[in-house]
Amino acid sequence: MEFQKIEASIRIERGKGPAARLRRNGKIPAVAYGRGYDTTALALNPKDLATAITGPWGRNAVIELAVDGAQPFPALLAEHTYHPVTRDLLHADFLRIDLEKPVEVYVPLTTTGKAAGVVEGGVLRQIFRKLPISCLPSKIPLGIELDVTEMHQNDVRKVGDLIVPDGVVVRLAAEQTVVAVDAAQVDETDAAKAAADGAPAAEADKKAPEKKAPEKKAQDKKK
Repeated sequence: MEFQKIEASIRIERGKGPAARLRRNGKIPAVAYGRGYDTTALALNPKDLATAITGPWGRNAVIELAVDGAQPFPALLAEHTYHPVTRDLLHADFLRIDLEKPVEVYVPLTTTGKAAGVVEGGVLRQIFRKLPISCLPSKIPLGIELDVTEMHQNDVRKVGDLIVPDGVVVRLAAEQTVVAVDAAQVDETDAAKAAADGAPAAEADKKAPEKKAPEKKAQDKKK
């Protein structure tokens, strides 16, 4: 992974007023924190952050924060706020990390191929769209792929079936199902109709009750 560098500066003033002035000047308020570190209030250019998190790794991109020209420190974007209308970045929280220690993030789980069970009429059901993983920051994968081509109806794939990069641990039980192919459901109405259509005529069509012959009109009285 290529780390993304962002220039930042210490933010002295806090509160809604200073934050609004900061945004008018083309920057946004941010904070950086982490275990063993003091929380630091920062100001940075939102365009730099947007560029960093819209790359291939998205929010999992490792960011090097250079504060007021000091030695950059590595961090991950922990939280960020968008304007509900303009979608402009308004605020960001950074988690300081140690490049020599594992971090916990979520990565996409994508399926490849077309499941045999889907061709047979079943439905592919993906239980997890993202997987919680743990690994060193430099080993964060873009995602994890699962080939479902050989999956038939009622087949499942579990965490233990996934092929993950070296050094990556999925933080779920090995028996946890991640993808399943459900069998095709037969509509009861259609099934009943098909059964009726296939039944012998003698069974499918019951005899109607015999109609009584019309009574003969009474004979004319003898003349």
